[in-house]
Amino acid sequence: MPKALITGITGQDGYFLSKLLLQKGYEVHGMARRNSQMSLGTLINLPQDSLKALSIHWGDVIDHTIVERVIRDGQFDEVYHLAAQSFVGLSFSNPKLTYDVNISGTLNLVNAVKELSPKSRVYFAATSELYGRVQSTPQNELTAFYPRSPYGVSKLAGFWTIKNYREAYNLFMSNGILFNHESEMRGEEFVTRKIAIGVARIAQGNSEPLLLGNLEAKRDWGYAGDYVEGMWRMLQQEKPDDIVLATGENHSIREFAEEAFRVVNIPLRWEGAAENEKAFNASTGQVILELDPRHARPAEVDELIGDAGKAKRILGWEPTVRFKELVNLMVEYEMKKGKNHS
Repeated sequence: MPKALITGITGQDGYFLSKLLLQKGYEVHGMARRNSQMSLGTLINLPQDSLKALSIHWGDVIDHTIVERVIRDGQFDEVYHLAAQSFVGLSFSNPKLTYDVNISGTLNLVNAVKELSPKSRVYFAATSELYGRVQSTPQNELTAFYPRSPYGVSKLAGFWTIKNYREAYNLFMSNGILFNHESEMRGEEFVTRKIAIGVARIAQGNSEPLLLGNLEAKRDWGYAGDYVEGMWRMLQQEKPDDIVLATGENHSIREFAEEAFRVVNIPLRWEGAAENEKAFNASTGQVILELDPRHARPAEVDELIGDAGKAKRILGWEPTVRFKELVNLMVEYEMKKGKNHS
């Protein structure tokens, strides 16, 4: 039975990756940051038999002694390093935390593998935010990086740490450069989940408008369930590598919101311009979407779109869930959840 460790197991990707590995017959361990409630985050949505099959190690990746103990004792076949401060907005308000978790935490992990379990195969969760102010379109493994946030910068440090340790010490360490991947398990601070929740509440009678920032920012949005399959495939290859996972199409936040309201059959009417623009329910006249300057970033990433040709050639990987289906499943999940709580 293969044995895997997932750091950051309580997040969106940890949920989907745990499901996938358990289905494939793995012994699955996870590292989770201890909290007063001993919360398991998204994992509470797993079936009880799956949840009981997981072995959780409580500890923070910035504590090298805990990381070293888990790696030394576990001798894992595969290590998926997902733990991160991954919210771009928070990285501007708390860059130190972002750097501590994303840079020091990654360094702690790769050093532990190098010294204590060098046969472990490591996957590092890089990000399309590495491209930032894009230098060419679409973005692939050869596109120059230009991060535009402390989060992007910290992930770039992690990317190069993985690459350096791979080359310097002949370790199996791969970077997955994943473009935005969303799901019903996405954190509520992320714009796609925020839209899905807000639209469902409005559809079920809430009068508070949805507050968003830059409506014109475009992202390449895929489904997290597809992307963890790509992570796993990267560690099944003969050699480690750096590989982009993306859908190859992008949509603006405005389009995401419009599609979300379409799911619940609410027609939109836009009025105003720039920061004064609002969206109304075209049937009732209710204001249902407004712009909030608090959501603006000091440095914006205007547009990202990935080229996953290498993933298709080498991994045989392609996304199965497209944009409209993704929006639909996220909104329908919130609608169902709202009805269950009413």
